[in-house]
Amino acid sequence: MASTSSKHTKHRRIGEDDEEEEAEEELERFDDFTIASSWERFISEIEAICRQWLADGPKILMQKGAESVLSFENLYMIKRELKHGKRVYSMEYYFMKSTKGKCSYWDDDTHNTQLSFGVDDFLIIAPLSASGVVLDDPESTKLLSSVAIALSNCGSNWPAFVPVHDPSRKAYIGIQNMGTVFTRRFEADRIGSQVPIRLMHLEGLHELFLSKFVLSSTDFPAKVKVNFSMKLTYRTPDYDYDPEETLDSEATESIPESEVARQPRKQWDDDCPWAEWYSAEDPVKGFELTAIWGEKMFEESLEMAEVENASSFDADSWLLHPVVSPYMVDDSIGKFVGFASQLHLLVNALESSGEAQFLEDFVADNSGQDNSKSSVAVPPPTVIDRVMKDLFSDEVGNSNYVEAENKYGRALKGAPSDSLFAQFCLHALWFGNCNIRAISVLWIDFVREIRWCWEESEQLPRMKNTSSIDLCACLIHQKLQMLAICIERKKSLNREKDADPAHKEGTSNSMPPKKIRKGSAGVVPSMMLISSFQEMHAPYTQDAPLMTEDMHEERLHAAEAYGSAVGLSGQLERDILSSDMSAFKAANPDAAFEDFIRWHSPGDWVSENKGDGNSAWPPKGRLSQRMSEHGNMWRKIWNDAPALPVSEQKSLLDSIREGEKVIHYLETLRPLQLLEQMICTAFKSSAVILNKTTYGGFKLMKTKMDQLYATMASTLKSLQGNSDTSDLAGDLKRLCQVFEHIEKLLIFAASLHRKLIDAPRLSQSIFTDYFNYYLPKMGTSLESICFEKEFTIKEKVGMLEREAVSSLFRPPTANQSWRKVLSMGNLLNGHEPIQREIVFSVLEKLSNGHYSSPTLLCTDEQIETHRMYISGTSNDLWVALSVTSWD
Repeated sequence: MASTSSKHTKHRRIGEDDEEEEAEEELERFDDFTIASSWERFISEIEAICRQWLADGPKILMQKGAESVLSFENLYMIKRELKHGKRVYSMEYYFMKSTKGKCSYWDDDTHNTQLSFGVDDFLIIAPLSASGVVLDDPESTKLLSSVAIALSNCGSNWPAFVPVHDPSRKAYIGIQNMGTVFTRRFEADRIGSQVPIRLMHLEGLHELFLSKFVLSSTDFPAKVKVNFSMKLTYRTPDYDYDPEETLDSEATESIPESEVARQPRKQWDDDCPWAEWYSAEDPVKGFELTAIWGEKMFEESLEMAEVENASSFDADSWLLHPVVSPYMVDDSIGKFVGFASQLHLLVNALESSGEAQFLEDFVADNSGQDNSKSSVAVPPPTVIDRVMKDLFSDEVGNSNYVEAENKYGRALKGAPSDSLFAQFCLHALWFGNCNIRAISVLWIDFVREIRWCWEESEQLPRMKNTSSIDLCACLIHQKLQMLAICIERKKSLNREKDADPAHKEGTSNSMPPKKIRKGSAGVVPSMMLISSFQEMHAPYTQDAPLMTEDMHEERLHAAEAYGSAVGLSGQLERDILSSDMSAFKAANPDAAFEDFIRWHSPGDWVSENKGDGNSAWPPKGRLSQRMSEHGNMWRKIWNDAPALPVSEQKSLLDSIREGEKVIHYLETLRPLQLLEQMICTAFKSSAVILNKTTYGGFKLMKTKMDQLYATMASTLKSLQGNSDTSDLAGDLKRLCQVFEHIEKLLIFAASLHRKLIDAPRLSQSIFTDYFNYYLPKMGTSLESICFEKEFTIKEKVGMLEREAVSSLFRPPTANQSWRKVLSMGNLLNGHEPIQREIVFSVLEKLSNGHYSSPTLLCTDEQIETHRMYISGTSNDLWVALSVTSWD
């Protein structure tokens, strides 16, 4: 029993020992934060976050919500908040989506921190405060040390930066662990004013860089090989400034300031098609030219002076970037004023037009409404008089408009852009704020002027000389065409009455003598008269009476209502037939009814001749059954028709009656009908004016103009179908937005073309870049698209294009030269760069000097020991330094 008990005790002790060893192992793996300081816990929290980011990698971080850094396509950022004591910090990790290929640090897709310190991925940690910077030196040092320890524990070589000092200085300190041997330290600061003269020039900047590591001539060789690269940015003078207005100071001394102020300021678009209606803000405010000198090696500071005095044409590459006006991407109401903004107001007037039956109802001063409001404001009578004078001026005359119609233009049922009604619509767009009341006032005065022209037999201005009516145009334009023709015929009748009233009275009711042929247009081939062996003559006949679209519809309705038992649909057809018979009788005095039928309606003559029925005489045949019926209307009209040539007949068009009908139509036109036709005409005329713009034939712009016409044709077609106005308002407002986008692009293309007219390839490339940038905004939604991304694309300038680009930088005048003291070199046509960026660096082999290692390393490997990035002007200097040390 004793042996058994001791055996059990031994096994129990062995089991207890095993449990104690397992417990000790668990305790070794357990991090006891209860005995750690808050600083150590802070470091551990940073380390945990960094380990997670390292394990995830770029792809997973992007899936977890990493945000794209604005204006950088390849750079993303993810951030976390940490708490240490009472302070809360934000740690941001910036990483590249892809690292394929080695890009130049002058690349536009390079972040300022990457460019300044020569890094790729990096961390920035800063307190969550209004300024976001650390003002206390011990705090900043402690914060940077915490991040460095955490990154070292992770085995990461990410550089970390902490912002310090005043925010305006943009100062940073940073550190990067480069393995077990090297460490890089970073520092950046800024001089915001009173930059020393020595540091305004390349020679002084070169000496500043050398002073960071050359302590004495014995430390390094007398000549240090320094790698140098430079980027200069030039900005063209403001294009709103008119150089012709700047006179010599001696010339302006004798001119009073009031006289100078009255001088008209020349606008950039004075010769553009839209300049008659509005002046557009120049979308291209200027150009920024970037001249880059590739990396070169220099040994002495004197060589820097030579570079400073060198011409910008010596740069390795030129890049051009247009400075685009902010209104190009701003959809706020009132920011852009053009045809599109006024068309939007016209659509608002259409929505209000259904409130009354007559236009006079809008003009009436209702006591219940506040007519002083801008929504119903009407310009003073002087403005109305000016508009009427422009529309009906004697200097305008007739318009023989020949428009370069787009292939979709004919589908737009509006008036031609140079016609009277189209000009009225364009004036209405800019009359007041294009409200329904202002339009009504303008229309009533417009119709009053038209009535005066009719009563005084004065020719309508801006109407094409024609004897036909364009049924593809809107009805108001058709009516004005009819009125213009009626006025012309009314004047002709008055002239004839004044010339020989007795002759006119005697010939109008008398028959011409027998056997005298009148009004013949020529012999009809192979046709002889039945009653006599004479050739048949074709007479001159009156043209069918002119009819507008609504008159054609009336005829169609009359034909449907009364039928066509005898092939006629009303009095008009009988008058036309009687006129043709009279003219045929005058041209063929011996003609019979059968002869007229053979000529006018061959289908009603049944020929009995064999072969060619018209060659034999007398022709054998008979009338058709409908012409042979008793009481046939055609024969009755033939018997009553006198033999009168066209010159002696009464016109089929009653010019007085038709003219009065036109005036009545214009005076009683309903507001909704007027606004519908105004919208079609205003859209069409505005598009035609814009389409006349010279923009260098950019293919993308031409395609967009074609798409605009097609969109207008499909949208405005609904207005012709008498659709519900409320349903159309949304479509029309979307059309206005599409119109605005294309109008902005067209103005941009025109401005770009005229500024780079001597460099067509360059202007085409820049426009293509901007078009692709703007394209996402060109939707049809009424909602404004969030468009915060700036246009930063730069286009490379060819060697043969540099002369044309340099001409954009006009040499400063004598007045401008003394205003600005030039302190920097590298002038371009007398203009100093607005920003100069320089990178100095020194490379050393690992086996040389201070960076040699006791271990055997590859002697060909080089390391960047010192690097300095300098950015600024004569009034601003920012310097970033990175130094690599061997720990």
